[in-house]
Formats: sequence, C-alpha cells, structure tokens
Amino acid sequence: MSHTKTTTAGPASGRPGGGAGTPAAPSATTPAQRWTFLGIISLGLFLVGADNSILYTALPVLRDELQTTALQGLWIINAYPLVLVGLLLGTGTLGDKIGHRVMFLTGVSVFGVGSLLAAFSPNAWMLIAARAVLGFGAATMMPATLALIRQTFTDVRERNTAIGIWGSVAVVGAASGPVMGGFLLEHFHWGTVFLINVPVAVAILVATAAYAPANYADPSRHWDVLSSVWAMLTMVGAVMAIKEIANSEGSAGLVLGSVGVALVGAVLFAHRQNLLKRRGMPALLEFAIFRDRMFAGGTLAAMFAMFVLAGAELMTTQRFQTSGGFSPLEAGLLVASAAVPAIPASILGGMNLHRLGFRTLITGGFVIGAAGVATVVWAVPDQPLWAAVIGLGLVGVGSGCVMSVSSSAIIGSAPESKAGMASSVEAISYEFGTLLSVAILGSLMPMFYAMRAPAEVAHDVDHGVDHPVFGAAAADAYDTGYLLVLVIGGVVAVVAALVTAWCFRGNPKEAKYSAHE
Repeated sequence: MSHTKTTTAGPASGRPGGGAGTPAAPSATTPAQRWTFLGIISLGLFLVGADNSILYTALPVLRDELQTTALQGLWIINAYPLVLVGLLLGTGTLGDKIGHRVMFLTGVSVFGVGSLLAAFSPNAWMLIAARAVLGFGAATMMPATLALIRQTFTDVRERNTAIGIWGSVAVVGAASGPVMGGFLLEHFHWGTVFLINVPVAVAILVATAAYAPANYADPSRHWDVLSSVWAMLTMVGAVMAIKEIANSEGSAGLVLGSVGVALVGAVLFAHRQNLLKRRGMPALLEFAIFRDRMFAGGTLAAMFAMFVLAGAELMTTQRFQTSGGFSPLEAGLLVASAAVPAIPASILGGMNLHRLGFRTLITGGFVIGAAGVATVVWAVPDQPLWAAVIGLGLVGVGSGCVMSVSSSAIIGSAPESKAGMASSVEAISYEFGTLLSVAILGSLMPMFYAMRAPAEVAHDVDHGVDHPVFGAAAADAYDTGYLLVLVIGGVVAVVAALVTAWCFRGNPKEAKYSAHE
C-alpha cells in the first residue's frame, strides 16, 4: 500500500477517482482499511480547520506578548486562509498530475515545518510569514483529502457517509480551535498553539505510509503555476480592499490601489484560462462548471456556511474576552457549544441525504443557523449565558447540516475528468468563506466600536474597556459592535437559505453530473 503507481492519460474509468485516466481502484479493499484511512486523512483535515480558528482566543495574548497592532492581528489570522485560497486551484490540479497521496504527504510535512516556524516567531511579521507557510501546507493537503476519499470509497452511499464524517471533522476542527488555543494559552507559552501540530503531523505521516492507497499519478496532466500566481494576486488585492473600506481611517488611495490589483489579477487569470484552452491544455478553472445548479449551489452553500460559523466564532471569543471578562479557555469553551451538536448533524446529514435531499439539509441548515444567530443577538445583552449557548448550538447544527452534504453536491455533480478541479473548488469555497468573514466582520467591528465609543478611547478597540474613566462606555460600544456584526452574519444566513432553495429546487437526493446544464 505504500508504493506509487503511475498511469498514462486515457479515458476516464467511469468510477469515482482522481482525474481523467486515474483509476479509482483503491488499495484499501476492506471496510476496516477504508475507514481507518478516512480517520487518518480526517486528522489532517482537523489540523487545517483548527489552525484557522486556534488564534481567535490568542489575539489578546499576542497583543501583549508581541505588541501586535489591530492590523497585524487581522493579517496573522488572514495570512493562512489567504495563501490557502490562492493556491488551492493549482494544488488540486497538481494532485491529478503527481498523485493525491504524494500531495497529502507533502502538505502534512510542510504544515509541520510551518508550525515550528510559527511557534518560535520572535515578532508579528515573522508570525505572519509562518502563517503563510502553514497556508501553503494546508493548500497542498486539503484537496488531496477529498480526492482520496473519492478514490477509496466507490459505493455512493458509503462515500456520502464518508464525506459527511469528513464534513463534521471540518466543523469540529474549526470549532475546537478556540478551545485548544484557550487551554494551551492558560497553561503554556503562546507558541504551543502551533507546536502541538508537530507530533500530530508526524503521526499522520507514519499512518499514511501504512494505510494509504497507492499513489495514482498522471504525468500527462498539465499544471499551470502562472494561473495560481494571478489567483493569489486577485485574492490579496480583494482582501486588502475589504479591510481598507471597512477601516474608518482607511486610505482612499490604498483602496483604489487594492481594487486595481484585484481587477488586474482577475483579468489576467481569466485570460490565462482562455489561453490554455486555445492551446488545448486543461484550464485551472473552467467557469462553465458553475452552470450546473447543483455545483454552484454546493459552492455557495459551503462558502456561506463558513462565513456565518467563522464570524460567530471570531466575534464571540473576542467579545467575551474583551468586554465579558472571560479567560481564553472560558471563551473557547463557550464557542465550543457550536461544535458538539455539529458532529451528529453533519454525520446524520450525510447518512440520510438519500432520504432527506439536498434542499432540506442545506436550506434548512441555513434557516437553523439564522435562528441561532438571532438567539445569540437576543441573549447577549440581558439574558442568562445559557441562552447564548443555545443560540451557538443552533449555529453549529445548521452549519453541520450544510457542510455534511455541500461537499457531496460539488464533487458528485462535477465531470469525472475534473475531479481535481472540483476538489479544489470545494476546498476554496470553505476557506474563502472564512477569509471573507474575518476580513469583513473583523474590519467592521473596530468601525462600529469607534462610532459609539467616547472619543478618548475610540481608537483603542482592544484596551478601551480597561480605561479607568471611560471603560464602561467602551464596553457598551464594544457590545453594540459585536451585536451588529452578528446581525450581518444572520442576514447572510437568510440570503444563503433563499439562494440555495433556488439552486436545489426539486430537492434532489443524489448529485449527478449533467452535461446539458
């Protein structure tokens, strides 16, 4: 099971697998082997998800330890998903070329190295750079996990269950990050939030060597690095523009420059895809794939779900530490109330897709999530803490329902020859949702705070509540900003429910590629 098998390009096998010419004959032939391997790659996915949110509870500590500014704090969080999103399209296609098993092992190795660099970063900018390395490792690893599931689980219902478990791991990883971070911060140095990844990465490498299916590579597949560069340029420009637009003291020149960079990157990316098609080479992203309602609906569902979940997590951990007096661990445990119900919701959703259908699970999940956000908004000002816990639990249930089957919609509705591309789009949709949430809500929070806080502390969203005279007024302003960003997240959930209700009209119960759509 540890050998590498190279195949030549040819017609698709018609079975779930990597890309064109990549046979999906898994080495793990017994159920025990298949489910054990699912556990291994899910552990890698857990690291990817947890690292996205593990710093939510660490930002106040980093401000004191590394003297980070508010802008540096946002970039410490966003450097990871930014690199991840910018590279995902290319790494998915590269996996078709050199094999997804090799990509998974490479990604885990880079992730371990990036974790060491982050753990011992002496300043904020070094930490930002290390987070970018972590993003590179995650971008290499993440598409491979889903592609390997598709190769390993050939039975449709078994694969839906496996993807449901995979989706629950993504949810739990994202929701567990604040708890892990809070616990480690209360007992150890802040660098341990990264150092803990290293032994896990080593264990994954050893287990993969023992249980992974053979590496099926197709050297004839084309991989275009220039497309990844233009995609990254587009993402950096867009995120910078969002941050500056939401910044009350932002520079108009920087906004225009960032928008210009994003537009230039997008135009060059689109031109490059058209050029590749004219040359008879596969494009990194074919926009025609989004004409399929199920594929587009699954992509939007995953993106919106992470926007709501990540925004609720980030803002809640910050609010209860900054103006609520919670320790990092207490704030992490509060947010974890979204993780516990997400696990059964995600697993049961994947197992019962053939009974309930996509529309019931995805649109219904967003309705539940919106109700959860509304409950938190109602509970925080005057109600007991348990009411906010219930609201966060509903957010977790809704997110679990959506994520359990949105991946099945994306992967199942894509043509066999574009499995790697579909895996990358699926991964991007989750990470882009997180990226947008942190960029938009994380930038709006200081602006909302500054609008309500006394002038003496309006510039200091992080420490205004500690002011001996204006601390109470600053706390009220912070709470107002927190509730406003939550309302935005709730509105996004409602919009997502309406959009996905249209995309999945008829409530299909199985994702099939339809060439005519």
